[in-house]
Amino acid sequence: MPLQKEEKRTLKPAKSVQGSLQLPGDKSISHRYAMLAAFAEGKSKFTNFSDGADCASTLRCVEAVGATVERLSEGVVNITGTAGKFQQPTTSLDCGNSGSTMRMMAGLLSGQNISCELIGDESLSRRPMLRVVDPLRLMGADISAGNKGLPPVKLMPPKNGRLRAIEFVSPVASAQVKSALLFAGLQAVGTGKYSEPAMTRDHSELALRAFGAHLKKDRNQISIEGGQKLSAIEGNIPGDISSAAFFMCAAAMLPGSSLIFDAVGMNPSRAALLDVLSGMGAKIQ
Repeated sequence: MPLQKEEKRTLKPAKSVQGSLQLPGDKSISHRYAMLAAFAEGKSKFTNFSDGADCASTLRCVEAVGATVERLSEGVVNITGTAGKFQQPTTSLDCGNSGSTMRMMAGLLSGQNISCELIGDESLSRRPMLRVVDPLRLMGADISAGNKGLPPVKLMPPKNGRLRAIEFVSPVASAQVKSALLFAGLQAVGTGKYSEPAMTRDHSELALRAFGAHLKKDRNQISIEGGQKLSAIEGNIPGDISSAAFFMCAAAMLPGSSLIFDAVGMNPSRAALLDVLSGMGAKIQ
C-alpha cells in the first residue's frame, strides 16, 4: 500500500472566544420528561429534547410499554401517554448504556400490572442496582437483580396488587434512587416520604409538579401522595449546562472573550461551576 503524502498543519492558539451557543437539551431532564409523559394522560410535546444515545434508550423503553413516540424533527418529540397503565412488553427493555434509564424505569414500572426485564450493554451490566431494588422491595414491588445485584433487573406485578408508601432514609445521595422511589410512590397506597443525606438535583420534583403532581419538601425530605394522575404538557428542554462547561472554561481563560448561552438550564443544583468560575474572577451575568 503506497504511503500517503505527508501533510503539515500549523495550529495557532485562539486569542479569545466570541459568539453565542445554542446547547443541546439537558439529558437528565429529557429522561424524566419522557418517562412522565409516557405515564401521563394525553399527548406531550417537547422541543430541544436531547438527541443523545441514553435518552434514545429511554424513548425505546417507553414505546415498548405502550407510549407512542413521534420524532417530528431534530429535537422535537411528541409522546402520547398511557394514562398510568403500561402495556405488557413483548421483549426485554434495552437500556443501552443508560443507568438513568434502568434505575428510574425500574421505579416507574414497579407499580404496574406487567412483567418485564430491564437489560443493558456490557458496561451497564456491571453497575449496581440494589440501591434501587432494595427500597422498591420494601414498598411491595416484586423486583430482583441478577448475580451480585447487577443487571438485568426483573419485575413482576406487585405482590399485593399495589405498592405501599414507606418512609425511606437513603444511605446515599443519589438523584436516580430518589427519582425511582418518587415514581413508584406516585402509584402507591398512602403518602411516602424520602430523605437523602445531601441535596441532589431536583429535576424529578420539578418535572412531577409540571405534570400536575403534588409534592411536599422539607429540607432534604420529600413527601408524595400515591394515586395521583398526571396530565400531558408542552415544554422546551433547557440547554445542558454540562455541555456548556468546556466553552465557559475556555472563555474564562482567554482575555477579551465574550460568550452568550441561549436558554441554558440554571437550576442551582447543577450550576456550581458558575460559582467556581466567578470565584476565580470570571464575569458571569
